[in-house]
Amino acid sequence: MNSGINSIKAAALVLCTWLATAASAFAAGPAGHWDVGLFGNIFGAREYQVWVPAGYDATQPLPVLLVLHGCVTGPNLMGEASGFNDVADTEGFLVVYPRQNVTANPARCWNWQLPINQARGSGEASILAGIVDQVKGSYSVDPRRVYVTGISAGGAMTSIMLACYSDVFAAGAIHSGGMYKGATTVSGSAYALLAGSIYSPDSNGRLAWQCSGSPTPRPIPVLVFHGTADSTVNPVNGQQAVRQFLQTNDLADDGLDNDSVKYVPTSTYNGQVPGGRAYRVDTYTYGGRTLAQHYVVQGMGHAWSGSQTGLPFTDPNGPDATLITWVFLKDQLR
Repeated sequence: MNSGINSIKAAALVLCTWLATAASAFAAGPAGHWDVGLFGNIFGAREYQVWVPAGYDATQPLPVLLVLHGCVTGPNLMGEASGFNDVADTEGFLVVYPRQNVTANPARCWNWQLPINQARGSGEASILAGIVDQVKGSYSVDPRRVYVTGISAGGAMTSIMLACYSDVFAAGAIHSGGMYKGATTVSGSAYALLAGSIYSPDSNGRLAWQCSGSPTPRPIPVLVFHGTADSTVNPVNGQQAVRQFLQTNDLADDGLDNDSVKYVPTSTYNGQVPGGRAYRVDTYTYGGRTLAQHYVVQGMGHAWSGSQTGLPFTDPNGPDATLITWVFLKDQLR
């Protein structure tokens, strides 16, 4: 049975478990709640919100999921649109939502296209890494299970965090975003959103490998979600992100650009949401491990797939990106 089918079944199992055990999880300890924090360094300061899951026990280290919102939104809307807090209550993980400042970007977009933010220890990337470190010091965290995801500008920023902080993040998921260094100027970002990056995913895969904070950069499993009708971020950006991280992983497995990790799916699954959208899942494995998975949702625009909230930039007719993301991430260890 291929990896795509396993992922779908695993997501369904998580959902069934959630529905069956939500009441007991709530009764086992305190209710889930928001905490707020602030982190700053020489590059600036950002507020963030932490969803502390129901039943949190400071003696039990939990995974952490860093969630990066898109433009014109923030932690509360991102939490509601994605539904990650509900899954966290059942599965037991901390969810961290940084907030972009209007002073840094009037539309609250993460500035993924600026070179200062595309390097380790610099700009917004350093602030987000600092938030993760601060959360690690404030809560009981399993450092082997720290993950990152985001949508749109947050998805592009996710690529930066995965590329430059492989010693922090075990894996990540890019929703309606793009590859590492898909643009390096504001005008270049506008073109990339419209038609895809002008840069080679293979070349940028090497740049991502070089940015890694690990002395011997490790493979980074990545999930990519994109709709075929996305008019805000051209779907080719999703294809480029997959190829870029496969190239990064090709270098990371043995330090050589030798096509040990190939841009050829080891399995493909075609699915259909009952009464909703069709989708395709390409899975790329190496050494028995899934290194990349690409969900392409037919007819979906620039949206968080499967959200039932009715909020902007959500699509209730696609596969449940939230559960699929968590199933992909939860067993990855750094």
